[in-house]
Amino acid sequence: MSARTLDEYQRAAARTVNPALDDAHRLLDAAAGLAEEAGEVLAHARKHLMQGRALDRDAVAEELGDALWCLAIAAESIGVSLSDVARKNEEKLRARHPDGFARR
Repeated sequence: MSARTLDEYQRAAARTVNPALDDAHRLLDAAAGLAEEAGEVLAHARKHLMQGRALDRDAVAEELGDALWCLAIAAESIGVSLSDVARKNEEKLRARHPDGFARR
């Protein structure tokens, strides 16, 4: 599969949204899903670091993909593109850390 832009991914993800949900409920569903998927990523990291289990990179990547879907749908629900989200975040990070992150 070829690399996609964030906006192409967002459009593809939006095709799989429950059409019975209005924007407000779609946003709530996506935000709750984002928290849920983040928790699943955290569970894999915790089991790896605290319990000495092998890190299942494929499972973590799958959970990250689910989180990306939720992020795309949350952005879609408020009428914002993923590329705008990424650009605004990059601007914030550049302002906050103009020389990158330095350890003290």
